[in-house]
Amino acid sequence: MRRWLALVPVLVLAALALLFGLYGLRHDPHVIPDARVGQPAPAVALAPLEGGAPVPVNARRPGERVRLINFFASWCVPCVQENAALMALKAEGAPITGVAYKDKPAATRAFLARLGNPFDAVLNDPDGAAGVEYGVSGVPETFAVDASGKILAKHSGELTPEIADRLLASAARTDR
Repeated sequence: MRRWLALVPVLVLAALALLFGLYGLRHDPHVIPDARVGQPAPAVALAPLEGGAPVPVNARRPGERVRLINFFASWCVPCVQENAALMALKAEGAPITGVAYKDKPAATRAFLARLGNPFDAVLNDPDGAAGVEYGVSGVPETFAVDASGKILAKHSGELTPEIADRLLASAARTDR
């Protein structure tokens, strides 16, 4: 009887290993939950890169239906790669706010001078507090926010023209 009792912990560990193994087969670790989608954008204000009084991250111009908010950093390789897609969106007239996430202002200025500035406004988030409020898990991340301030869609990772089209299309579908 004692031998069987000694096997109970081993059987419990084997059952747990099987349970976690089966969960791992169905769970995609690259899918990051978009918990903020469908929720109001956080009421966060940041100072502009060039200085001045803090402005809301979600500030918009009259008549805008959707604004993109892009968290980026000069030290981020995918941010360099996505800049061309952001410049193309700017050329099409898409309103984009850039949030320099955990970056030094001088490095951000040099980054934008070298690659081009696709943003209507560039805000400075030196300690990442706004990123935490938005649920940013890493840069780059882009949010589509409607005129009422609701987050319509989010993309984690490098923004490509195809992904930007999908992001804006999903925002347009929910805008009706």
